[in-house]
Amino acid sequence: MENEKDLINTQEQILLLEEGQEIPQEMEYTNLPLVVIVGRPNVGKSTLFNRLLHSRRAITDPTPGVTRDPIEEIAFLEGKPIRLMDTGGFKLDRDTGSMEAVMDELVVEQTLKALKNADLILLLLDAAQITGEDEEFISLLRPYWHKIVAAVNKTEGGRLEEEAWNYMRFGFDSLLFISAEHGDRIQELTETILGRLDFSKVKYGPKKKVIRIAILGKPNTGKSTLSNRLTHSESSIVSDYAGTTRDVVEGAFTYNGQDFQVLDTAGIRRKAKVKEDVEYYSVNRAIKTLDKADVVLLMIDAQEGLSEQDKKITALAHKRGRGIIFVLNKWDTQEQGRPTLRKAEENIRIMFGHMNYAPIIAISALEGKGIKNLLNTVVDLYGQLTKKIDTGSLNLALKDWVTAYPPPASRTAQFKIKYIVQTGTNPVSFLVFASRPEVVSETYISYLKNKVRKDLGFDQIPIILELKASRKKWEQRERN
Repeated sequence: MENEKDLINTQEQILLLEEGQEIPQEMEYTNLPLVVIVGRPNVGKSTLFNRLLHSRRAITDPTPGVTRDPIEEIAFLEGKPIRLMDTGGFKLDRDTGSMEAVMDELVVEQTLKALKNADLILLLLDAAQITGEDEEFISLLRPYWHKIVAAVNKTEGGRLEEEAWNYMRFGFDSLLFISAEHGDRIQELTETILGRLDFSKVKYGPKKKVIRIAILGKPNTGKSTLSNRLTHSESSIVSDYAGTTRDVVEGAFTYNGQDFQVLDTAGIRRKAKVKEDVEYYSVNRAIKTLDKADVVLLMIDAQEGLSEQDKKITALAHKRGRGIIFVLNKWDTQEQGRPTLRKAEENIRIMFGHMNYAPIIAISALEGKGIKNLLNTVVDLYGQLTKKIDTGSLNLALKDWVTAYPPPASRTAQFKIKYIVQTGTNPVSFLVFASRPEVVSETYISYLKNKVRKDLGFDQIPIILELKASRKKWEQRERN
């Protein structure tokens, strides 16, 4: 019956699309048309991306070249879903021989790849002036002229429109004058985009279960290399230059029939070293991915070892109840053999003594070694994160635990454990009802946590266990 219901819902979605009506956003979409926003630096691409997306997804800053990796999201225009991509700016003036110049070349390469895959190219221009970068980039776009929509930005209230008409000399069929920041004529732009797209191949269906992986760690630990390896793509720019990744770059892949979403984040450095505003926002975005992720892969450079920063990142993930895997990357650079790995594991256990449950996996993202083991471990953790124990089984286990280790008998520290319920999954949380929760020691709470992990199958993830006052026994509570 569930399959029939899903099929009916899917057919209804297709009918709605054909009739031009809005599609509910809780569905899953395939074969969506791809709209790529391009232009030189600082013309407002990320601002327009956020405007069309109706959220602050891309980092916006007056500094040219803030966006480096292409960022892709599903946007709903007039209720219709599209894949919307923000790209790095095309820079003509480069400081030859510098790392910034190398980065600029990599950004342009990524943008040119996006152009080939695009169903529609949204070329964003600046009303203020026509530059050499505009001219060179427009010449590169000639092979894609049939799928270009040209929009001149920063024309709020009609300002600079007379100067903006000068772009017509490049042979555009039409120009749209907009303001991404103020929202001027965005409706007209939306209608133009929809009028140029083909939705006939789009398919809809109920959302599948997707395991969301966040890759976190210090700069240059191989996060983007792993992300590209997992997604079989080059969505993330890979460079030895610290701070290469700024926005959170998302990708998708399937392994053994399971769908995954991977979030490649900016490297998190010590606060004292985070000087630029752009990097400040990048780090904040990286930390916020913890709220979206199921499992966190903490990337550790096997050559450099652990740092205090790794400890802080892990504490944030632990506090949110996320599954955590310590990933020893660049293991191909180390002496191979069990003794070397054992020593590295011991170092991690010493620094993260309260997290003996977290798996440690050695990999080489560059060579692809250890990836299957890593993904199998991610699947195991996700299974634990989404596991639900019924109340009856929980309290039978609790009875055994309390019998094996009774609460203290002294009058001042005396308490009774009444019953336990599981209050949530992913993060996994439990609520223990006690007669005097305020006197229950941390030692006893740790004991209960360890028993939950060991006896109930949560041995590789953090769990949240809280206490609450109650005078009832769990059997009485169930009857009420």
